[in-house]
Amino acid sequence: MDIFAALGNGFAVALTPMNLLFCLAGVLLGQIVGVVPGIGPAAAISLLLPLTFGGNAISSTIMFAGIYYGAQYGGTITSVLLSIPGESSSVMTSIDGHQLARKGRAGAALGIAAIGSFIAGILGTLGLAALAPLLAAGALAFGPPEYFALVVLGLTALALVGGSVIKGLIMGVLGLCLATIGTDPQEGSTRFIFDQLWLLDGVEFLVLAVAIFGVGEVLSSAENGQPPAKIEANIKGAWPTRADWQASRWPILRGSVVGFLVGVLPGAGATIASFMSYALEKRLSKHPETFGTGAIEGVAGPESANNASSAGAMVPMFALGIPGSNTTAIMLGALVMFGLRPGPQLFEQNPELVWGIVASMFVGNALLLVLNMPLAGLSVLLLRARYAVLYPVILAICIAGVYSQSNSVSDLYLLAGFGVVGYLMQRYAFPAAPLVLGLVLEPLFENALRQSMTIAQGSTAIFITRPISALLLLASLVSVVWTGVRAHQARARGRM
Repeated sequence: MDIFAALGNGFAVALTPMNLLFCLAGVLLGQIVGVVPGIGPAAAISLLLPLTFGGNAISSTIMFAGIYYGAQYGGTITSVLLSIPGESSSVMTSIDGHQLARKGRAGAALGIAAIGSFIAGILGTLGLAALAPLLAAGALAFGPPEYFALVVLGLTALALVGGSVIKGLIMGVLGLCLATIGTDPQEGSTRFIFDQLWLLDGVEFLVLAVAIFGVGEVLSSAENGQPPAKIEANIKGAWPTRADWQASRWPILRGSVVGFLVGVLPGAGATIASFMSYALEKRLSKHPETFGTGAIEGVAGPESANNASSAGAMVPMFALGIPGSNTTAIMLGALVMFGLRPGPQLFEQNPELVWGIVASMFVGNALLLVLNMPLAGLSVLLLRARYAVLYPVILAICIAGVYSQSNSVSDLYLLAGFGVVGYLMQRYAFPAAPLVLGLVLEPLFENALRQSMTIAQGSTAIFITRPISALLLLASLVSVVWTGVRAHQARARGRM
């Protein structure tokens, strides 16, 4: 079937009143899920699965997809306004987005994020429609060695995020170490819990991210007597300017490509996509020193990447029956629950479902843009509150989000402890993002390493004899060396 004819049939399915209603419900729920720390799209879809049992498969899946990519939009709001990333994919957005909010440009950050997310969502959906078979076949070329090399590339690119290469790598390695606390994923034995049973589940991403970015930010700002951010009186004037758009248009396009390609790889996800986009934009920028201080490109690129990855993650789910992320794994289970078999035959046996969902993503992204552009201006009103009022509110959100995740008081102790660590990191200029991202990437890193060594019977040659992994490892080496050389040259110029 011709792709345009297939999309036309898909729009005929997606634009029925019932499916439009489910699409709107999905993106609205996704927005809420993204704003509230501790829920996440996978958990939200899981909670809704029993309610949709026996219902319409197309309408339900359209709603699930709306929750998935809608959550990426919602996570931007708390990241920019409060520096609280509710999802790991929003960590990179909070770095420059919150700095823009401090400069009175929260509306611009939220606006460019909405525009970038819309463009990336549309481009990602086009890629899903046009390139699914080809990219799904390419994803099959990635085995454990390639995934290991991909994570190494992401971790070595940490040097591009912070001001110091050494500090960035130290934080990344510390994040990897924190992730080893708990239960061994392969052997099932405990490790590094020091006879504390409450550490069996390890250190959760939400606890660490909210503590470092939320509590640490509050403590640091309170000590420094940080004044309230200056907010434009004219809300419309808080939206992105023409200069913002000119600075962001290429990061949006590059982020869309990076996000979609990374999203296609099963298990990679939006976190790696947003991180790689941020590192790429800093590398290509003529003024990399502005990143971390409120660069609009540092919001546009990662936000585009994490939204494009949502469409990319659906490629292996539809074409191969392989989930590309935790959320698509739940969606895959939902399709099976409805009596469908995801895989190559799905396009032939249930074209109205596949193309109806693809078309609904165009509609859903348009709805999100319409919803978010007015909110970009209205949301900045939150920052009009005095910091004496805002600090307790932020801390309350941090505590509620962490406690609601597992109803555990022990997590609150970790929140307090890591909050102090976050304060010390800010005081001594240690970058926070590498620490959190190291924690997120460690399971994929460890599993890929152990599986690779099992396949190769203990030989490390497998990483350099396979072309893709060798190329990724070479890129990692070049990244670290090049960044070190540039840092040395900068210090040499400073001494002159």
